[in-house]
Amino acid sequence: MAEETQPLPNPEEANTPSDTPAEKPAAKAPAAKKPAGKSEEKPAAKAPAAKKPAEKSEDKPAAKAPAAKKPAAGAKAKKAKPPAVEDKPFTEFVEQHYVPALKTAFAKQGIDDVDVTFAKQKIPIPSLSQMDDCWQVMGSWQNGQRQFNLYFLDEDIKKQKAFSASANGVKPSTIESFMIDERKVTLPLMVHYTIQRLNAQKWLMWN
Repeated sequence: MAEETQPLPNPEEANTPSDTPAEKPAAKAPAAKKPAGKSEEKPAAKAPAAKKPAEKSEDKPAAKAPAAKKPAAGAKAKKAKPPAVEDKPFTEFVEQHYVPALKTAFAKQGIDDVDVTFAKQKIPIPSLSQMDDCWQVMGSWQNGQRQFNLYFLDEDIKKQKAFSASANGVKPSTIESFMIDERKVTLPLMVHYTIQRLNAQKWLMWN
């Protein structure tokens, strides 16, 4: 019996893909993510250690003030310097220092009969008789034939002063300033200027 020959497939059909798409293999499930690598856990930062209380410094006793030096044995304590005689009260200075010093200066000039007084009274000059009384040192010798007056117009040896001189019992007619150029008034200077004024009158022994 003759064998049935089967027709050969059309080449075009053979190369034509099947209408039914070939099943693609199922997509692989994504691989499970590896667990993140464990980060090495750093130990928590330690809290700063509490500072040790500062060691108590040993309380040192307060330094003692240096003891006052004792004066050397036998050394005399210094005495306070007394005030200058010119700083004493006005009347005390004139009575206790100026008048005695002036008498001594007269004695050195060979005048032993001088009479020196200190009083508050009118200026013995007619043109100044209306002025208030002022303190004066009055000196005279040779039985009053020679006399002088030193006037303290402000009751202060460092302030305004004046001088007058007269002879033969006649009252003085003029008054002159006294020691106006001296910035510092001292006992020796007052005596010196008084003798100098009298010497200008040619009343002292070398005249």
